[in-house]
This record gives sequence, C-alpha cells and structure tokens, in this order.
Amino acid sequence: MSFRDYLHEKAEESRHNETTAYLMFLAGTVFFVGGLLETLFMFQFINKNPEWFIFIPYYTEPHVGAVMGLSLIIGGLVLIVYGIVAGISHSRDRSWYMNELRKANSIEEALMSKKQVSIEVKQKPRKRAPKQAK
Repeated sequence: MSFRDYLHEKAEESRHNETTAYLMFLAGTVFFVGGLLETLFMFQFINKNPEWFIFIPYYTEPHVGAVMGLSLIIGGLVLIVYGIVAGISHSRDRSWYMNELRKANSIEEALMSKKQVSIEVKQKPRKRAPKQAK
C-alpha cells in the first residue's frame, strides 16, 4: 500500500467518523428535547412547577416520568457535547490528511515532470533527410 493510498483511506475513515459524530449530535438533540418535553409535561400530572438548574427543569420527587426526563436531558447533553467535540476533531484530522495528500501529489507530479523532461532529452534527435543538390 502506497502512502497516497494510506492517506486516501484515512481521509475516508475520518469523513465517516465525522458523519457519525454529527449523527450523535442529532441524537443528543432529540434526547435533550424529549427530556425537556417529558419534564415540562409532568406539570400536568404532578400539579407542581419544576425546579430549574440553569436551563434544565427537574423534579425532586421520585416519579418515574421525572427520572426518565432528567436522564434523557443529561444523556442528550452528553451526546451533544461529545458529538460536537468528536466532529471537530475528526474534521481537523481529515484536513491534515488532505494537506499531506496534496503534498504527496505535488511531489509526485514534480518527479514525473522531471522524468518526462529527462526522457525527452535522452531521446536521439531524428535524422533529417540529406539536402538535395541543385
């Protein structure tokens, strides 16, 4: 396997990992919104306003819906943060692989052009037909 093939494979792998990280971000967003909705709709059943920690609503009473809502919110936040961090990390990796691939291609093109010039110089010039006398 050549270095160019290796760089192509790593860039594809990094692109796949980046896509997976963004899908993880989207799943975290869905979990977070679902947890918020679950917790806020618990107000109808408990008849008590939720307590707030910054922007996260929660209930202190041990109710099944409250526990599920809080776990969805926390899991969603974790997935959102990890998805963003992993996406940025894999994007930076891919850009490094692509820069190295450009360098490898430019070096290879320079070597090929030198080889082409040296082949043309080494070729013997064609003999011309002798001049005819008048």
